[in-house]
This record gives sequence, C-alpha cells and structure tokens, in this order.
Amino acid sequence: MTSMRQATVTVANRLGLHARAAARLVGLASRYQSKITLARLDTGHQVDAKSIFGVLLLAATEGTELMVTASGVDEDDAVEAIRCFIQSRLGEE
Repeated sequence: MTSMRQATVTVANRLGLHARAAARLVGLASRYQSKITLARLDTGHQVDAKSIFGVLLLAATEGTELMVTASGVDEDDAVEAIRCFIQSRLGEE
C-alpha cells in the first residue's frame, strides 16, 4: 500500500507562478525523492512539480488554488516545503 500526502494552497503573489518563481519551485521539488505533483483545483490540470515546462503550463495566476501531492519516502517534508514556499508568495514581495 502506498501512502500519499496532500495540501491545498493558494498562489498569493501578484505575478502568479511566473518563470523565475516556477524555476525556484522546481528546484525545491527536485530536492525530494518523492513523486510530487501540482494540480489546479479549478481545471484539474495536473503536472509534475519537478518539470519547469509542466509548472509553467499550469498558468497559475494570483488566487489560483493548487493541490500539492507527494508520494514517497519524504512526502511529508516535500508537501510541507512546497506549501510553505507557495504560501510565502513564492519567496517574493
């Protein structure tokens, strides 16, 4: 049986998940062994959080709600780190 951790977070920064912020998020996600996905709650569109192209294709603007999901040995830490990063306005402002 595989476990999984999830958290919902809202993109709070004015510019949304733009290229520089997306690159930082991918870098953060890549530090974890777990499989990590991001999904838009409004469309259900889901991408690999370790893929810069995938993250950019989410087109997550300010106010977009995302579901962070991780499955693997460090899933708890991965979800918490990404949730905190997005909640902290992607390290900006």
